[in-house]
Amino acid sequence: MYTILNVKTDKKLKEEARRVASEIGVPLSTVVNSFLKQFVRDQEVTFSTKEYKMTPYLESLIEDTEEKYQKGKLDGPFDNADDFIKKLNK
Repeated sequence: MYTILNVKTDKKLKEEARRVASEIGVPLSTVVNSFLKQFVRDQEVTFSTKEYKMTPYLESLIEDTEEKYQKGKLDGPFDNADDFIKKLNK
């Protein structure tokens, strides 16, 4: 037996979700039901931000690179990432 679930959401979010669901070939209701089943099974909700957070290691690499760039200590362009990292470590 099925029932109707009315949920208020941002119109743009619904349109984007419907588009993505269509791209992977499922109705949006299947996506919502999947999330609800997972919620019931796991009894938890995971929230995240849209922004990806850098690891402390990546932050330190970027800081070092910006500092060396400001001091004119970077050569380039580089043919590949390995050559760039070798230069950073000198």
